[in-house]
Formats: sequence, C-alpha cells, structure tokens
Amino acid sequence: MISISLCMIVKNEEDVIGRCLDTVREIVDEIVIVDTGSTDRTKEIVREYTDRIFDFEWINNFSAARNYAFAQATQEYILWMDADDILKPEDQQKLRTLKRTLNRDTDAVSMLYILATDDAGNVTGSSRRYRLVKRQKDFKWIGFVHEYLEIHGNLMDSDMAITHASTRHDSNRNIKIFEDMIAKGKSFTPRDMYYYANELFDHGKRRKAIDQYTEFLDSKQGWVEDNIRACHRLSDLHAHFEERGKSLEWLFHALRYDAPRSETCCRIANYFLEQNYYQAAIYWYEQALHCKDHGLLAIRTDVYTAWVPLLQLCVSYDKIGDHEKACYYNEQAAKLRPKDPIVIGNREYFSNVLKKQIVPAAY
Repeated sequence: MISISLCMIVKNEEDVIGRCLDTVREIVDEIVIVDTGSTDRTKEIVREYTDRIFDFEWINNFSAARNYAFAQATQEYILWMDADDILKPEDQQKLRTLKRTLNRDTDAVSMLYILATDDAGNVTGSSRRYRLVKRQKDFKWIGFVHEYLEIHGNLMDSDMAITHASTRHDSNRNIKIFEDMIAKGKSFTPRDMYYYANELFDHGKRRKAIDQYTEFLDSKQGWVEDNIRACHRLSDLHAHFEERGKSLEWLFHALRYDAPRSETCCRIANYFLEQNYYQAAIYWYEQALHCKDHGLLAIRTDVYTAWVPLLQLCVSYDKIGDHEKACYYNEQAAKLRPKDPIVIGNREYFSNVLKKQIVPAAY
C-alpha cells in the first residue's frame, strides 16, 4: 500500500476547509497546509486536522505556493486539492482502493474534476487533471496563474473524481494578477495569453479579448484544446458585435486543429438554425452525434455529444414539417433525461400535432 501526503494552499477558507478535509482525512497519511495570508479562522480550523501548517508570503504566483507545499510532503505520493473541493463517498472508496492497489512504478494518476452539474445531478462540465504524483519525481508547477503540473513518465488514468463545490469566487483576483504581471513587464507564454484572454472575455472587455485570443492563436504554440476553445470564444465575441460572417469563420477555423468536437458541430448547426437553413443545421447536429470527444479538457458528458443535438434535431425536423422524425429525436433525448420539462412539453406538442398519444418507452 502506498502512502499519501495531501498538499493544499489556502487563504481565508474558513467556510469550506473543514468540509474538504473531512472527506479525505481518514484516507491520506499526512496533511500539509500552506497558508498564504489568512485573516479568518482558517488556520484555527486546520489545526483540528494537522499540525503541518506552513506560512508562505503571497507573491501573486500560484505555482510558487504549490511548489512550496509539495516540498513539505514526506510520503511516497502527493495528492493535491483546493479548499473548495470534496471527495464524494463513492470517490473516497475509489481512493482507498487506488491507495491499496497502485503499482509503485506509476508516476502520476489523473482524476476527473467535476466542475458543474444540472438540477438532476447530471455532470455538465468536467475536466481531467493529474492529482496524485510520486514525490520522488519532484514534479514542478508552472505558471503564475492557471498553473499546471508538468508531469511525465508512467502515467495512469483513474475513474475517481474530485468535485468542485465552490461557495464563492473572487472574480477579479486572476485578472488583477495578469495586470500586475503586465505592469511589471513580464513576458507571457502562449498559455498565459490564452488565460488572460479568458479573463478579458469574462470581464466583458471584448475587443481586447479578440486581440488576445488572436495573438494566442498566431503564436501556433497553444494546446489543441485551448486552440479550439479560443476559436469558440472568438466566434461568440464576433457574434456579440453582429459580425456573423466572422463568427462562423472562427467555428470552421476550429476544425483545423483536430477531429471535429461535438460542441463545434453544435455551434455551427446553431448558426444555420438561427439563419433558418434547416437542412444545414440537421447535417451538423447529426455530425455532433457521431463525434467522440476526448482529451483532458472540456469533457461534457451528454450535453454536446447527445442532449443538445438530439433536442435541436427535434426542433429542426419540426421546422421542415417532418413531425414524425422530430418526435423520434425528442424520445431519444428522453432516454437521457426522461423528466426534463422540455422533453415532456415536446411530447404533449407532438401528441396534438400527430393526433396520437406518444407513449414514453421504459428507460
């Protein structure tokens, strides 16, 4: 059985830190907490779980703080989490199993990161990140914000998940760090360009975001998933300015980077649907159903790979008067979410249009 150090960096997390540690304290062998300047009860709460608490002066650099935390670990493997993350009961059991069965030749283990769910508990946003790493490999964090762990060697993908359960978010924190780096004359890596563009986008600085995303793509050094996401964002930005031609161009530009993603296909289809080009919309929604999205980022379960295209195929076929086929796609969507009010409303509509009762299949 391997041994595990849990390493965390925290600041003013009194409302969530106990909840996080309660889900993992009985599994890990050591808890290392690095505090970057709390002024609330965070450290007082943490003392109930560990005496391995270290102070680190905040220098607007997440990697520096995380690398310092990793340096305090003493066990074979390091698990990292944030204060607003939790392990659900089923994932606690999976971590216990992983701890018991992991081959010591493994250098790093990736886990799902659940970012969002709908009202029914279906996962609507997730990614995959390397969470458990061998301490002796001395892997380092890179980047002052939106940092990543640079890993290599014998890698493993696990089926366990860490769930992000945030109760609050400082929306200005990251953009202030970027602006501070700009003021200091720091050169940005392509990754920095991409995440700075995201911050500009989120803060409504749209023209600056267009310039930053374009500069990022022009570098030709971005990760494929970031390139695709940048194209999606550029499409959204030009649509905001009612530059529809450019909006569509960026969606097709996204197809240059890899096999088509289901979200890209859905976005193209949405464009044609809005323009009343229903046959073109049907073509691209059907393509979305055949995509097999992959990679560490933007795993969206059935949202774009099935749910959206099925419902929109229902709408598109209804628009051209093929109500039987429209009804068929609504029932296919019902297999994913049988109690969804949209599905139920559509079923009532088609019962009236087709003059027959639509009987839901047993799912």
